[in-house]
Amino acid sequence: MADHIIIGNGIAANTAAENIRKLEPDSSICMFSREKHGFYYTPALPEFLAGEKDGTGMTLHNEQWYTERNIELHLNTEIAAIDPATKTVITDEDTPYLYNKLLFATGGYSFVPPIRGADSPGVYSLRTLEDAEAIRAKAAQSKKLVLIGGGLLGLEAGNGLRKAGLDVTVVEFFPRLLPRQMDVAGAAILQKQLEGMGFGFYLGAKTQEIVHDGNSLFVNLESGEHISADMVLVSAGVRPVIDLAKQAGLEIDKAVKVNDRMETSIADVYAAGDVVEYKGVFYGIWPASMEQGRIAGLNMTGTSESYTGTVLANKLKVVGIDLAAAGDIDVDNKLESVVHEDQEKGLYRKFVIDDGRLVGAILFGDTRGSDVVMDAIRDGKDVSTCRNQLSKIDFDFSILS
Repeated sequence: MADHIIIGNGIAANTAAENIRKLEPDSSICMFSREKHGFYYTPALPEFLAGEKDGTGMTLHNEQWYTERNIELHLNTEIAAIDPATKTVITDEDTPYLYNKLLFATGGYSFVPPIRGADSPGVYSLRTLEDAEAIRAKAAQSKKLVLIGGGLLGLEAGNGLRKAGLDVTVVEFFPRLLPRQMDVAGAAILQKQLEGMGFGFYLGAKTQEIVHDGNSLFVNLESGEHISADMVLVSAGVRPVIDLAKQAGLEIDKAVKVNDRMETSIADVYAAGDVVEYKGVFYGIWPASMEQGRIAGLNMTGTSESYTGTVLANKLKVVGIDLAAAGDIDVDNKLESVVHEDQEKGLYRKFVIDDGRLVGAILFGDTRGSDVVMDAIRDGKDVSTCRNQLSKIDFDFSILS
């Protein structure tokens, strides 16, 4: 019997394993992954598409890492069934493994909307390194890409393929780009910069079907417009991988439901990462998965640690441009906000205030002070006394600490 079995090999799974090992040097840990590759940095997949990184450069934990920590890793192995009554997991080769504590960290998958022709040759989605390998191989034989989805991963992947030499046209259902991280004004500045890089856009557009005609593809919009392409990349968000959790009988709503200790509805079964929802929230972001994995790992050893949620925040580069967005960005302009905008320099800064407290922010083009801002949002910092200074380009962010 394994003391701990972990299903998954992403950031939640590896963080959990690391924390288990810190407190239990001698316990047995067994980890299963359906992927053939080890633990790698998924946000770097667009750089792989651009040819700027290879698989080795993305690897976070190599084989030696697991060996040194006495973690038994099974790659390219699917868990087919779980029997919580006997505390058994069964692999796709019908091999049973007994566990004392079990962690679901099965992650998410790329959601593909029910578009006619989405299963045509030359149509891809990006979630794994294996996906990226197939996309890069096709891109080497292509000139024109249609990207369905103007969200974060889609734009980053599109930019990676643009760097690889493809012409990129984006079709986005929302009337603006990055609908989760940008408001209307900020998205307009981003769009202008992307157009300067060569991106084309159809915003507020819905894809009706994808037609495969010989060696070519056509993305047909509900407006009647037709866009030709050599390949299509669908980037329409992430959904949790919950089939196995359903089979095991775990309580599920949007995803697997967990409590403050990352415990599921079944005793000795925990969950963390993109497969879970906490208090009705599905995060789907790296920082949340890392923290949930840490809490789950500690509690699997008998420690008592509580998860209190994660501020929805992103700090990253969008097509090479710095962006930090956190909390309530107030897309509908229902709250008070302080804005600094410089279209010529490509800068946009917005602070959202509710009852005198900082509840959200967008920092685009200049993310100076973003860590302090995110902490202030997390703490509900009162900014009444410095509200009028927030719009200044040289604002002293230490005031918020």
